Amino acid sequence: MNLKQLSRRAEEMPYSPIRKLASYADEAKKRGVHVFHLNIGQPDIETPVEIFKAISDYHIKVLEYGPSGGLLDLRVAVVDYHRQLGFNLDLDNVWITTGGSEAIVFAMMTVCDPGDEVIVFEPFYTNYNGFAVMSNIRLVPITTNVESGFHLPPRSDIEAKICSRTKAILINTPNNPTGTVLTEEEMFVIYNICKEHGLFLLSDEVYREFVYDGKQHVSALSLPEIEDHVIVIDSISKRFSACGARVGSLISRNKTIMDRVLKFGQARLCPPTLEQVGAIAAYKNIDKYIKPMITEYQSRRNTLFQELASIKGVYGRRPEGAFYTVLRLPVKNADHFCRWLLTDFTHDNNTVMLAPANGFYSTPGLGEQEVRIAYVLKESDLKQAVTVLQAALSQYHN
Repeated sequence: MNLKQLSRRAEEMPYSPIRKLASYADEAKKRGVHVFHLNIGQPDIETPVEIFKAISDYHIKVLEYGPSGGLLDLRVAVVDYHRQLGFNLDLDNVWITTGGSEAIVFAMMTVCDPGDEVIVFEPFYTNYNGFAVMSNIRLVPITTNVESGFHLPPRSDIEAKICSRTKAILINTPNNPTGTVLTEEEMFVIYNICKEHGLFLLSDEVYREFVYDGKQHVSALSLPEIEDHVIVIDSISKRFSACGARVGSLISRNKTIMDRVLKFGQARLCPPTLEQVGAIAAYKNIDKYIKPMITEYQSRRNTLFQELASIKGVYGRRPEGAFYTVLRLPVKNADHFCRWLLTDFTHDNNTVMLAPANGFYSTPGLGEQEVRIAYVLKESDLKQAVTVLQAALSQYHN
């Protein structure tokens, strides 16, 4: 008897453009090549020692299941953190999730039925594509471009995408992969559209603090009159340089949403206990770490763009937040170029790993000449990486 076919969902699940070239990087390292990793948002800034100390001091004899909605003390810490930012939240407005990724999936599955649509602005965090496949929903992309710094198109362009299956708009500000920070005016446009069309607003705010040049982040939690529409996704991954901890949160003032989300939480039992213990300590010490971290990333951004200015044909706008930028390169196929960097090129026994930007789009054919760079390396390494990139572009033949 022939084996049944695998699911269409598994077939449609995309590979990550951030990780799909990892095997080529591993092979380059085996050859003794040093790889500058600019492909992934993995900070090199040390994780707060308080996280590790809290975990090491957590003396129990049985590591048992925790509450499905997360440890009470961590939910309190998240509420206190938001209250310090000026947002009035209660304890029942916060559930802890297994990373921000789970929070996004829970949000999608809570507000959408299979086949429903969510509007998203591309380029966007590539894993949204995977989350949509997992949730059996359809992302409807609205394209932004590098010339405008990836800011929103006119309101009419957004409303033109709304149909009977549209349930939500998904935003990410500050943005991964572009570094764009939506302005107060842009958030007001989103607010009005959600209010007038009865749409949910899913707001991915994991880079909330990462805003530069005196600009301000506008949270969806600050929008009046649509409190019941808003679901905020958050995570400790970047805020505390703790990507491997997998601790996130889902926040909403809509009690029905929170009740439905908890059902999904109960189905997966509970988020990881030890990492939550560490997260509690991190939030208690947040003021010690945030300002120096933001200063460091702004300096890294400035260094990156100072160095890039010397490379002919590279185009990009200086990002306003997060620690990413999308650049247009003088190549026909960035996917091929990024692979070539790892398989056929070295400069003084160095190469650089970039993320092809086509995987951050949903519309076929877009982003073919673009890459995402994560400026998560110290400034001396960034300078060397740009030198390597300049040498590569001078040798590469389209």
